[in-house]
Amino acid sequence: MTTETEALTIDELAARAGVTVRTVRFYGTKGLLPPPVLGPRRVGRYGREHLARLELIEELQSRGMTLAAIERYLAQLPPDLSVRDLAVQRAVVASWAPNTVETVSRAELERRAGRALGEEELKRLAAMDVVERAGEPDGDLFKVDAGLLRLGVELLDVPLSHESVLAARAVLTEHSRAAARELSRLLRDAVADKDAPDRRSLSARMHPLVVQALLTTFQRSLKEELREWLDEDG
Repeated sequence: MTTETEALTIDELAARAGVTVRTVRFYGTKGLLPPPVLGPRRVGRYGREHLARLELIEELQSRGMTLAAIERYLAQLPPDLSVRDLAVQRAVVASWAPNTVETVSRAELERRAGRALGEEELKRLAAMDVVERAGEPDGDLFKVDAGLLRLGVELLDVPLSHESVLAARAVLTEHSRAAARELSRLLRDAVADKDAPDRRSLSARMHPLVVQALLTTFQRSLKEELREWLDEDG
């Protein structure tokens, strides 16, 4: 498992992200990846933030964004984003696509997760709709939502029971669907007098903006709720 203090060589970073060493170096020369920390014998070492940023870059590229567009996107992000914040950004980008689910072997799933996954961990990832067994119940093929995998793996280390994860999923699903219905109704009313091509074009442009707005609003609200909760305990 990758930790805050773990230092990866460039070969290890490339293998973890599923890219070539040449790709990592190229992104570094373009300023898309921060420089590594120099260790003994001036060997560059990379951490979790490098991996998270590299995965975000690859996600942006897979959506058809040019290198210049990726540079502009990253330049707009706060420079001190945490590993989790970068994973959330990647999840937002992945949501632009209609389908990010891939079928992979257990070995490939664990390689992408950066850790071995026991049955209990797979069960929790399934509860979060991140992975699902494909085929036989005890088989080694899994359907995985690539956009949510890294975030789901991060959540495995949060001390919540399986029942709590299921309850949280139910709350999120209920309220996100309610918000989606209200927003859809609002947008339909706003473009009711426009032609069908214009409505489709507006929908495509609004999708990522609405997702980002919902995410930002939710993050701020959650921080406020957690702050009040911690203040009460204090």
